[in-house]
Amino acid sequence: MGSQPTSSSSQQRLYFLDTDLSSPHPRRGRILSSNTDGSDLRPIIDHLPTLPDGIAVDAAAGHMYWTNMGTSLKTASGSIERANLHDGSDRTVIVPASSAVGVHTPKQITLAPRTRKLYWCDREGMKVMRANLDGSDVEVLVSTGDANNDAHRADPMRWCVGVAVDEARGFVYWTQKGPSKGNQGRILRAPLDLPQGAFPAQRWDVEVVFRDLPEPIDLELDDESQTLYWTDRGDPPAGNSLNRAAVGMGGMPQVLATRLHETIGLALDRDADLVYVTDLAGGVYKVDVKTRKKTVLFAEVGDVTGIALVQGVE
Repeated sequence: MGSQPTSSSSQQRLYFLDTDLSSPHPRRGRILSSNTDGSDLRPIIDHLPTLPDGIAVDAAAGHMYWTNMGTSLKTASGSIERANLHDGSDRTVIVPASSAVGVHTPKQITLAPRTRKLYWCDREGMKVMRANLDGSDVEVLVSTGDANNDAHRADPMRWCVGVAVDEARGFVYWTQKGPSKGNQGRILRAPLDLPQGAFPAQRWDVEVVFRDLPEPIDLELDDESQTLYWTDRGDPPAGNSLNRAAVGMGGMPQVLATRLHETIGLALDRDADLVYVTDLAGGVYKVDVKTRKKTVLFAEVGDVTGIALVQGVE
């Protein structure tokens, strides 16, 4: 997952992305880090011109991974990078902007710890994908459209955005956001590996877990309780919110926090019953799952997208 839940909040840090979407000339996106109470805010990497969106952390190896949506929504200009967690050094493009690889606008990214694989969604590419931690062996698991088809790329019903992995049970979950504020968003899942004889665009084992959501974006999974958490940037009352629902057995979505402003990223601290949430208006929030109390850590820190929670970084 993008987050690594722990019970030792004194050693935890947040890493989150500022796309600088509001200032395109020139655009200077950033990767920022702070303590979980909002103190000690520091830039780790700055001057990112290609719209950083999703972030995942490998604390044991001291690495962070992030997606760049790229410079054009019509071409395969997105990429995935890796750098040292502490100071942003040794920055490396592991999945380049390349039509051969087929990455268009990669969004949320997560790290599956057992298999040591990166999983991400590609919005205009309309895919759920994975690769090794060095970017090798890129695979397409699910394809919802033809990336060379202009009509497909423009259809938000096909856009894959958020992703979460349940390695123990062998599923990948993802969101298809649907039209802006359209109440046609869905959360789907499929087995991690394609059935024999299946193709990414012709999978018969895809399930719709939740449907008719305002506009679901990023996902986190508590695999122990089989609970999905997600952000939704659709219209109130169900949109611009943080939500959760049990997977299976008739689980119904619950709204945990509202009055967010184009909410995007989330990071789950399962042990502390906390969720950290971001929005494009520059907000970073802490939400207590039990009390539903929302605390503002930052009000206008940038145009914030992905967020990760990690322990043990000085």
